[in-house]
Amino acid sequence: MNPGQLSLTIVDALESLVADGSVALPQGVPTTVTVERPRQKGHGDYATNVALQLAKAAQVDGAGTNPRALAALVAARLADADGVAGVEVAGPGFLNITVEAGAQGQVAADIVAAGAAYGSSDTFAGERINLEFVSANPTGPLHLGGVRWAAVGDALGRVFEKTGAVVTREYYFNDHGAQIDRFSSSLLASARGRQAPEDGYGGEYIHEIARSVVEQRPDVLDLDDPAAQEVFRQVGVEMMFTEIKQSLHDFKVDFDVYFHEDDLHRSGAVDRAVERLTGLGNTYEKDGATWLATEKFGDDKDRVVIKSDGQGAYLSGDLAYYLDKRERGFDRCFIMLGADHHGYVGRMMAMCAAFGDEPHVNLEILIGQMVNLLRDGQPLRMSKRAGTVVTIDDLVGAIGVDAARYALARYSSDSPIDIDLDLWARATNDNPVFTVQYAHARVASLMRNAADLGVKAESHPHLLVHDKEGELLRALAELPRVITAAAELREPHRVARYLEELAGTYHRFYDSCRVLPRGDEETSDLHRARLLLVDATRVVLANGLDLLGVSAPERM
Repeated sequence: MNPGQLSLTIVDALESLVADGSVALPQGVPTTVTVERPRQKGHGDYATNVALQLAKAAQVDGAGTNPRALAALVAARLADADGVAGVEVAGPGFLNITVEAGAQGQVAADIVAAGAAYGSSDTFAGERINLEFVSANPTGPLHLGGVRWAAVGDALGRVFEKTGAVVTREYYFNDHGAQIDRFSSSLLASARGRQAPEDGYGGEYIHEIARSVVEQRPDVLDLDDPAAQEVFRQVGVEMMFTEIKQSLHDFKVDFDVYFHEDDLHRSGAVDRAVERLTGLGNTYEKDGATWLATEKFGDDKDRVVIKSDGQGAYLSGDLAYYLDKRERGFDRCFIMLGADHHGYVGRMMAMCAAFGDEPHVNLEILIGQMVNLLRDGQPLRMSKRAGTVVTIDDLVGAIGVDAARYALARYSSDSPIDIDLDLWARATNDNPVFTVQYAHARVASLMRNAADLGVKAESHPHLLVHDKEGELLRALAELPRVITAAAELREPHRVARYLEELAGTYHRFYDSCRVLPRGDEETSDLHRARLLLVDATRVVLANGLDLLGVSAPERM
């Protein structure tokens, strides 16, 4: 019996109490009940606070009741349920529940049978989600802030897919505006042997791309500066973007859609968005410009959308892009932004409301904090190639793709993180990704040894009665809840922390419970049952690592 199954059992008990008139619940019986592992041993296998949640509205014999009294009624019904060994009312009205060994042991067989599907749910079934992340300007190699969103965004997409959503990963390609002009003028200056513009870009990569453009277009230096700069803009931006895409692919992050900002301005999408907002009564004219009335939707002031010279203001592209996503049929649009974009959230939510949508539902903005790399205890300040920032290739070159993805996805994205390169490169237990991957490799090794001995995993759930077996079974049963929480809270780091706890629980089980027979010892059903538990652990570790985009090695 896993937490989800126990939740349904508790719901059945509540429905039974309501059906025979023992309890009245004016707001109805909940469809699900929160079931958690108790923090202290001796408090049963699982606990629920359902009585505390329902008691205020509940009635018994036509009168109000209290949580402990309601808990006692629920406990009496639960005690007779299949798979429940005992129920205790604790504190102000908690229910501590012990499940039968056979019911708990069945979890291992269920996990192995489900395989790669274990942990899936229908929490977001039917939802079409657009997940926009990274979206770094194509003016230089991908820096650490973008790399963090590459790891977190891709993991969040995997978590959403595991909970039933249809996810489109999208990269917004900023190929329009002043930063592209500065990039192309920097390339031109490099090619002509001049100093970069004061507001331009530096670093060895600028010289590399400039040389590549000249190789591809030998005639470029014969053109006057405006024409040459346009060549460097077109060819150089494409080269830079190709490099970014390759770096992301090598990082195991691929996008379904690469959307060009320039297309919004060329296609008339901005005009269509302004027309839509005007039709809704949310624009007005002032000082020769078109304004969006965002203040009435919670922004700190109204915003210019079309400037007095007829050019689109910065917000105009956001309007067109959001409308484009909604017209493509996405129910939820996520945008992942860097730490310097906090002030951007209010106007975007006001824009969402101006279109008649629901802020924080149809549009959500996630903010990611800074990442610092440390070596020998000292921060790394710049890349040899990029000159001013540390890049994705610097990080991967130092610790590898798996460790980099795990390190970046392991922490809540709204907290700054320091990544100690020395720690994450070590093959020791203080390296979190090594700990989890080693647990999987250890499990895989045991399964190979069992095959060599001819021992096959079998389900004998009633035999798994050892304390450490119970702890491992309960830990394995938590994966669906962890994934659901990660999706609902937009926090894939919960998966990483769960895997680390699971690895420790497995090692304690292995140290206490002999899985394979020794010497001439005859293979027993307990050996086979424990081997199935080990196989279930393999499935959960592999599924969890896959959600983070990290490999599950068979050997280390």
